[in-house]
Amino acid sequence: MIHFRPILMSLGLMLAVVSLTMMLPAFVDLADGNEDWRAFAGAAAFTLFIAGLLVLLNYDDRPAQLTVKDAFLLTTLSWTALCAFAALPFISLGVSYTDAYFETMSGLTTTGSTVLTKLDDLPRGVLLWRALLNGIGGIGIIVMAILILPFLRVGGMQLFHAESSDRSEKILPRSLELVAATAGVYVALILLCTLVYATFGMTFFDAITHSLATIATGGFSTHDASFGFFQSPPIEWAGTLFMALGAMPFLVLFRAVRGEPGALWSDEQVRGFIGFLVVVTFILALWLSISRELNFIDAMRMSAFNVTSIVTTTGFASTDYTAWGTFAVGLFLLLTFVGGCSGSTAGAIKIYRLQVAGLLTRRHFTHLISPNRIVPLSYNGRRLPDDVPFSVVAFLAIYMATVGIFTVMLSGMGLDIVTSFSSAAQALGNVGPGLGDIVGPAGNFATLPDAAKWVLSFAMLLGRLELFTVLVLFRPEFWRG
Repeated sequence: MIHFRPILMSLGLMLAVVSLTMMLPAFVDLADGNEDWRAFAGAAAFTLFIAGLLVLLNYDDRPAQLTVKDAFLLTTLSWTALCAFAALPFISLGVSYTDAYFETMSGLTTTGSTVLTKLDDLPRGVLLWRALLNGIGGIGIIVMAILILPFLRVGGMQLFHAESSDRSEKILPRSLELVAATAGVYVALILLCTLVYATFGMTFFDAITHSLATIATGGFSTHDASFGFFQSPPIEWAGTLFMALGAMPFLVLFRAVRGEPGALWSDEQVRGFIGFLVVVTFILALWLSISRELNFIDAMRMSAFNVTSIVTTTGFASTDYTAWGTFAVGLFLLLTFVGGCSGSTAGAIKIYRLQVAGLLTRRHFTHLISPNRIVPLSYNGRRLPDDVPFSVVAFLAIYMATVGIFTVMLSGMGLDIVTSFSSAAQALGNVGPGLGDIVGPAGNFATLPDAAKWVLSFAMLLGRLELFTVLVLFRPEFWRG
């Protein structure tokens, strides 16, 4: 049985938070003398009205226990409902609701794809709202990854139960403390990133908007040229560092700042993530310095920033890397699938699933050579639960199949195969830029057909909710009993 009252009440409370957040860009536009403040104020009032109705009509002072079914439904409804209302302010720009919803879904899922052009000329309120969408989505993603998804046993996420027997996963036993610790690290990183960006030459407004997008690995910029606008090596190195931090497990970061600096390197997922970034960055930098005759230091900077941006699914760009040649294009296409760490704001497949898949592959080859040899599977110093390998393999299979399905759908809408495949992969991975003239780093998503925008919006939602969370709702047995 599904408990709709607590679900709808929770939606109302979340919409109330969104409506209050809308007042921040309203105040900015009002201070700038821009009439767009009325659009934000009107959208905030309407959203608050609907939120109030949901809370009042479903309020019950008796404690309610949400089941697994309730959690599946709540996580899906919350993202779709928040996007529906958070899209309203964008209509003041004269865009269609399709474009507004696409932009909002891209922001809240921290994908970073945009249908808006001439960002440098847009009102500051709209630019701040886009950054806030990244920020809201980022903290929502972390909380969901820590508190909800592990209990839904989604794609191997059961490895990261807060109440696991592993000591490192029991640092904060109560849910409230988990959320507080996560939010504390998240806000602290945003403030530190803002300070660093401002110190290296960004205006305060650019610093706060880009720091929200950086830590959330969201990728929304206030300039059409993204980070290429600043033409500043220190800013690019700072962006590289903070994008990497945003893609690390926030509870592990909390342990590190709490006095256990060794927690970062002792975590197998973090070691794999950092090692992967270093190796790929060096290979690409070496190739750039040889093939493009670039100074190696400059090649390292350009490579580090753009590789980190794609692997962490942030989507910032310091230059159009598709102009670097076919090797770079092929490499960045593969990086679209990788992702960061579990418990972070990053999307895509994620490092730990690739590591578990590697363990399974190694055990298979060992069995081929020595059929009688027993090879236990362990991760982060503990034996893998029996259901984790199957969950990871099932996730990888469904992930790639879903990319293929969306590719076929987009191809049927008249898009070429490169655009179709790369846009499907980036949307499902919540990366942002794809390949080609339309969805590449220098492309324009606004030229996509409206039907393609709705398809990609759904793909972004699927990617952010780890596929299973949405797909399970389509099974008839979910609604029985």
